[in-house]
Amino acid sequence: MNLTISGHHLEVTPALREYVLTKLDRVTRHFDQVVDINVLLTVEKQKEKERRQRAEVTLHVKGRDIFVEQSHEDLYAAIDQLMDKLDRQVCRHKDKLQDHHHASAKRLDLPAT
Repeated sequence: MNLTISGHHLEVTPALREYVLTKLDRVTRHFDQVVDINVLLTVEKQKEKERRQRAEVTLHVKGRDIFVEQSHEDLYAAIDQLMDKLDRQVCRHKDKLQDHHHASAKRLDLPAT
């Protein structure tokens, strides 16, 4: 699994990197077929004070790319909400991959009694 954590208009500190890694553990625990993860943390240079911190994740799994972004006033809160969204999408993707179709009773080879 390749992991890239980068910052736009901010320096990614070791504490911030560790926080993202601990949050990503929850996602990789649910789905272990992750090929590549790109995390982009951004501080937007706007005049508005609300929702200036943004976090984005592009998760490449076998057969699909999952992109999630979240903005908030606090970067740590944005990362928390981002990982919640990402976790839901990864679980949804995993459910779609699983075969939920059961063999019908007619096709089962049961000996006649």
